[in-house]
Amino acid sequence: MSDILLQNLEAGVLTLTMNRPDRLNALSPELLAELYEAISNAAVDPEIAVIVLTGAGRGFCAGGDVKRMAEGGFGGNSFEARASSLRQRMEVARLLHETSKPTIAMIRGPAAGAGLSLALACDFRVASDTARLTTAFAKVGLSGDFGGSWFLTRLVGSAKARELYLTSPVLPAEEANRLGLFTRLVADADLEAETLSLARSLADGPTVTLQYMKQNLNLAELGTLAQVMDAEALRHTRCADTDDHKEAATAFVEKRAPVFKGR
Repeated sequence: MSDILLQNLEAGVLTLTMNRPDRLNALSPELLAELYEAISNAAVDPEIAVIVLTGAGRGFCAGGDVKRMAEGGFGGNSFEARASSLRQRMEVARLLHETSKPTIAMIRGPAAGAGLSLALACDFRVASDTARLTTAFAKVGLSGDFGGSWFLTRLVGSAKARELYLTSPVLPAEEANRLGLFTRLVADADLEAETLSLARSLADGPTVTLQYMKQNLNLAELGTLAQVMDAEALRHTRCADTDDHKEAATAFVEKRAPVFKGR
């Protein structure tokens, strides 16, 4: 494995750091392949409870590597082959959104284009006051990828999503926060501490229950009420059989904090 994606696992929290700081962590096919593999492995690894995605240096992710595009780095194949290859690379965003493990984007500096899409795909976004968000696609003559139009429409509504895509403004941190795009907005010096505090609180929680919650919420985006209620009934009953639920109920009666084991 190369050094374009750094991985650090500590106390159930896997931090994935996109490591192309000289290109503001622009997304190359190689980086996306490593992200796909890392997230896929994390999804089934019982030692991993939470996934944090971030970028090295002064930016989260500038999106697609426009310099490489200008050099013809993604050309040469048929239209169908290029579309199919892009669609496969876009699976990284779907994995971040649909994996049952909670995902957190830790955002410093620019998050643009596909980089913004990856941040929006995560369950939580903890941002530094240096964060700057933009869809960016209109500025480079592209229509958008990595599910950004889907995520943004659900987060801010259709009218605002259309404005942000068609005009591509750069949103400073305060404006993005006002629109509800961030879970937490913090001083830059506190970004890592605040993000890891959230991640560890999730990792120390009833992780089986949290995974079922995320599955319910993912289904709620597309399923009918009856489908969601059917799934809730099954998962809620499953959670009632977990050691974590029994520990929480006992702790409630004993007036103490529960100690969860993730089983």
